Amino acid sequence: MKKVINWLMLPALLTVLWLLLNQTLAWSQVVLGAVLSLLLAWAAMALRPLRSHPKKPLVIISLFFKVVVDITKSNIAVFKIIWFKPANHTPGFIRIPLELKDPHGLAALACILTYTPGTVWSGYSDESGVMTLHVLDLEDTQVWIDLVKNRYERPLMEIFE
Repeated sequence: MKKVINWLMLPALLTVLWLLLNQTLAWSQVVLGAVLSLLLAWAAMALRPLRSHPKKPLVIISLFFKVVVDITKSNIAVFKIIWFKPANHTPGFIRIPLELKDPHGLAALACILTYTPGTVWSGYSDESGVMTLHVLDLEDTQVWIDLVKNRYERPLMEIFE
């Protein structure tokens, strides 16, 4: 029963999104949205052979707020770099060894780092577990390594592993 409820969450959310985008509650749109969302959810199941089972919802909420704060701070920092010291920054690449192995956790880490202005996830080696990160204003490599490992990787390991 729990599996069915979990499977129906995606179609329900897609149907609500469909109705919001169409700005109507007409029965024809409800039925069309429900049918389309069920078909899309069924098709998406074949594309996700590996299931994710996140744990510790409080850690997820805490990580979410950390990311929001970091994105805000980074937006301000990038603004200052672009407008006030365009020639003074030193961009560079950092190689960071990761302990995180779960593909969903790695994808979440890639999204967090890429969504944060001034950083881009540039690569990952499955064999060595080393991530390459591009930083717009690289002053101290160790600060960035500690930031990624302690602020993002550790909570993601609690959530996904």
